[in-house]
Amino acid sequence: MRYFIIAGEASGDLHASHLVTALRKEDADAQFQGLGGDLMAAAGVDVLWHYRTMAYMGFVQVMLHLPQILRAMRACKAAIEVYRPDAIILVDYPGFNLNIAAWARKHLDAPIFYYIAPKIWAWKEGRIRKIRQNVDKVLSILPFEVDYFEREHGYKVDYVGNPSRAEVDDFLQHDSHSFADFCAAHQLDPQRKIVALLAGSRRSEIAANLPRMLQAFAQVQTESAARSRGVSATQSAPPAHNTVEQSVAPQAYQAVIAAAPGIEPEEYAPYLQAYPHVHLVSAATFALLKHAHTALVTSGTATLETALFGVPQVVCYHIRGGALVRAIQPHFLNCRFISLVNLIADDEVVPELIADHTAPHHIARHLLPLLDDTSAARQAQLSGYARMRAQLGTDVAPQEGAQLIVHAMREGLNSPTLP
Repeated sequence: MRYFIIAGEASGDLHASHLVTALRKEDADAQFQGLGGDLMAAAGVDVLWHYRTMAYMGFVQVMLHLPQILRAMRACKAAIEVYRPDAIILVDYPGFNLNIAAWARKHLDAPIFYYIAPKIWAWKEGRIRKIRQNVDKVLSILPFEVDYFEREHGYKVDYVGNPSRAEVDDFLQHDSHSFADFCAAHQLDPQRKIVALLAGSRRSEIAANLPRMLQAFAQVQTESAARSRGVSATQSAPPAHNTVEQSVAPQAYQAVIAAAPGIEPEEYAPYLQAYPHVHLVSAATFALLKHAHTALVTSGTATLETALFGVPQVVCYHIRGGALVRAIQPHFLNCRFISLVNLIADDEVVPELIADHTAPHHIARHLLPLLDDTSAARQAQLSGYARMRAQLGTDVAPQEGAQLIVHAMREGLNSPTLP
């Protein structure tokens, strides 16, 4: 069977590549074409358009690059018309993918599957109408979505497990490199622990968050040095979480940035000019998280991956507008949390710093307690991670998703409306 698959950003490319591999095992005659990235291409997809040309977030960024996005959309529709796939698989990226779904419903008889559901429980709840009209089956990777879609919209979705859990577990099972090996490979000091900085997968996210993360780490170094002398280096308000009970040795930590897929390492250079001792690693995010002691993470899939590696973290997401954004946030954000860790656990396992709360001194206040292995804040996060992992279950998302798709196709559900 012929499948047309669309992923519009780095995480989607990763998850789609594993789904493609699983589909090949279920369907020996499977052929793939679509939009995505290098990982999908390596899995055997004929990638017609790279996600780098489409991965923009926020009204301003989308408007600035609208001609580019529209060209990709036109190219996608034209390719689908020529390819005439037996099924269309959409992976996250709802603004683009729901448009394609609506078009495909009018022009094709092929069933449409959505792998990684649009997060309508957070914002743009009205998208449920497009999903109802144009999507035949939604394959969810978040356990709470099953209840949400059924309770709020009377719409059935299938939870297939979470791909990040399978990807992290697979990495840990097969990666045999030690901390010393990792340090040697990336010219790091094996005597110092690592604070990982994951600033986002888009240029706009990196520009907004990385400078604040770097400044926060510098402040933590200053504060830890001051504490070792028995004094305080800051005059800020007391931390929201428990403070360090034992002094953190100065210079005991090194900051390491994980370069985002699809963004050249050279683009990080301007941010690092004032921080010559901060390190950058490329194509090694999982390896970095395996060996990191603590992390600063921009909200997204990376927060879940960090938790699955058991690395305590502070979630940071800077948005222009500061206090105003936080004031109006309840009116356009439908959920209590922004990080997948807290959403899955349904509890504040990790601190979430948004808008004006991403000032470096705020980030530093929350990071400092996590550096102490015996602190209550660190232990509480690790306990929360265990609860979150239990919520995810043990289903392997790519395999479950592939079996569901192929079974639906073989049952003859190739009409515009699946049951």
